[in-house]
Amino acid sequence: MLEPLKQSMIGRAIENGIIELNVTDIREYTEDKHRRVDDTPYGGGAGMVMQAQPIMDAFEAKGCGGDVIYMSPRGEMLSGEMAEELAEENELTILCGHYEGVDQRALDMLGAREISIGDYVLTCGELPAMVLIDTVARFIEGVLPSEESVKDESIYSGLLEYPHYSRPAEYRGEAVPEILLSGNHGEVDLWRWEQSLALTKERRPDLFEAYLERDMKLSKREKKILDKYR
Repeated sequence: MLEPLKQSMIGRAIENGIIELNVTDIREYTEDKHRRVDDTPYGGGAGMVMQAQPIMDAFEAKGCGGDVIYMSPRGEMLSGEMAEELAEENELTILCGHYEGVDQRALDMLGAREISIGDYVLTCGELPAMVLIDTVARFIEGVLPSEESVKDESIYSGLLEYPHYSRPAEYRGEAVPEILLSGNHGEVDLWRWEQSLALTKERRPDLFEAYLERDMKLSKREKKILDKYR
């Protein structure tokens, strides 16, 4: 599970001791001789349910600390604000579900906070757990080069990210927008902001409307551009 998280900036943060990740195999704590951690649900229905016993024994044996998070499609939707809040915690313990879910008694005993990464269902909880870890880690001091890397990143600024281009200046007849080659950083910033406005209004009108509600200090040119998209 940890291999994808050992790459890039998150991997360097682990190497530098900024964050620490540990994985516990709940199967090691089952009392079932076949190492099963699931059983059929009371009341009938399809699928299997993870049992409370191996989960609770694993938590107690490992002395897991901090808030307990259960990755679940019925949980609160993960957001930038939530990730920033979770990054303030010294320790988090994530429970990854499988099958049809987890025995509710385990969640109640652990006081688990349920968090979702979207309105869809995955085969296991490890994938959303990795999404949560990556998102939260980016808010921890020292993981990224600077705070601006997080705050100015795409959706955290309130707008979707503008288009990016790199060398060569022309590829298969398609040229990089001329403004990006001008060397005029003020004009480039303005162009990028307008691109973000246009993309956000087109693809995420909910974000665009929320952005309009912000108390922003804009220049005359910025106000004129914004008025085009209201």
